[in-house]
Amino acid sequence: MVFELRTYEIKPGTIDDWLVLFHDKIVPLHAKHGLPVRSAWVDRTTSTFVWVREFIGEGTREEQEARYRASEDRTRIIGDEPKQYILSMSVREVDSVFPRAGS
Repeated sequence: MVFELRTYEIKPGTIDDWLVLFHDKIVPLHAKHGLPVRSAWVDRTTSTFVWVREFIGEGTREEQEARYRASEDRTRIIGDEPKQYILSMSVREVDSVFPRAGS
């Protein structure tokens, strides 16, 4: 299993609009492309949004990401809309340790 931990700094005053985009467009489209969102959190005091997605499709993480980004429905449904909300982002691959294997 491959997971990404994604941390975004959201433009002040836009967190509620970002959450609508995330729930209404990003989550369903990711699920359709084999990149299900596993969890998400928001810190409204710092306008920070953190989420985890999993790569369950065929190929490497990079291949799956490339297919998702090149998809016609991603372009049509989301396009560059996230850019109007995200000031900065950090993305890194992480390993799940819960629940413990064999538990």
